[in-house]
Amino acid sequence: MSYVSPFTGDVIQPTDVSYRTVTLTANTQLNWPSNSTTSTDYAARIMQVTASTAGLSMYMPPANQASVGNDALIRNIGSNTFTVKDYAGTNTIVTVAAGESKYIYIVTNPTAQGTWGNIAFGTGTSSADAATLAGYGLVASGATLNQSHPSASITSGSTFATTDRAQTRVWGSGGGTATLPAAATLGNNWFTLFKNNGTGSFTISCTGAELIDGNSSKTFNPTESAFIVCTGSAYVTIGYGVSSQFAFTALTKNVTGGSVLLTNNEAANNIQEYVGNLTSNVTVTFPAVVNLYVISNQVTDNGFTFTVTTGLGYTATIPPGQQATLICDGTNFFNANTTQAGANSVSLIDGSVGTPALNFAGETSTGIYRPSAGNLGISVLGTQRVNVSATGVSVTGTVTATKYVGIAGGTFP
Repeated sequence: MSYVSPFTGDVIQPTDVSYRTVTLTANTQLNWPSNSTTSTDYAARIMQVTASTAGLSMYMPPANQASVGNDALIRNIGSNTFTVKDYAGTNTIVTVAAGESKYIYIVTNPTAQGTWGNIAFGTGTSSADAATLAGYGLVASGATLNQSHPSASITSGSTFATTDRAQTRVWGSGGGTATLPAAATLGNNWFTLFKNNGTGSFTISCTGAELIDGNSSKTFNPTESAFIVCTGSAYVTIGYGVSSQFAFTALTKNVTGGSVLLTNNEAANNIQEYVGNLTSNVTVTFPAVVNLYVISNQVTDNGFTFTVTTGLGYTATIPPGQQATLICDGTNFFNANTTQAGANSVSLIDGSVGTPALNFAGETSTGIYRPSAGNLGISVLGTQRVNVSATGVSVTGTVTATKYVGIAGGTFP
């Protein structure tokens, strides 16, 4: 069936309404304006539609009451997707998502349902879309999206948030702190940029047992910076810039005894202080890398020893309350202070009978120490065997001599 004007030869559209806005609050059946019995449910050539909820449908008028080629342009200006169906909702003609425009037209019309064609008109201009789509880390520049990392100051004691994604946070004062939230709340793609422009160190700590670069916190010295990336379960830094003015970092670690294995991140700290209340001997094993360490033993020893090693070569035992500068060659630990340049004397700590001040790498309980004022002791395997004082020499244990020549006084077997 076709309706053609005898004057122009063109298809007659059975509608005299060019435009209307439609608000869908329920599934709605449209009629051609010439057949409509209501003042609202009629079809127009151009319809801007807003659906109040998702899942609603709009039914076009009977196809057999119009000519083939009869058309309508339908634009979704709301936020909910809706469908356009043929008469009485028998078949779906097209689905219109938020922001989309669809052009539909009758292809055949032997029945009320007929056959409909459709053409997608798009979603508007790319410039408007870019501005709408720009979120954290993106900015619309003309018709395109571009990266953006706007900077803002950070306050001490604050906690990073979702809104810090792709932002640059700058510290500009003395010492300060901040906290990272539980990694699961940010997800495996959140990141932020941090720069310490202040005059003191700034420490960023994790929540609970989570880690950043394998530690519970990370300290940024002045001029240092990094990308902080969330993995969904922990945090890592990318491009960490180490300050040339503050090249050394410090680690404070609590130990109580047994074997302690340092992580690579922990061993990267040149200055290390160990605290805790020992319940047994403790051995701290370092990665087998070349480095220089200043190690301070501030544990409560309770008579137990504190030893560092790579597990491959010479070890070093540090007395409680003392510190040592050590060189690790990747295998052995050596005392960095073997000589004093420009000096004619070498000073040692007092040491103890179990850990003599001057001992041997392969047997640290054997050597020389200072038991008390005016006394020099020689210890063998943790037991004093010789004590030298201003009045003489005292030997503990059996003395074996093959000749007595040159020895005056004393009692010999």
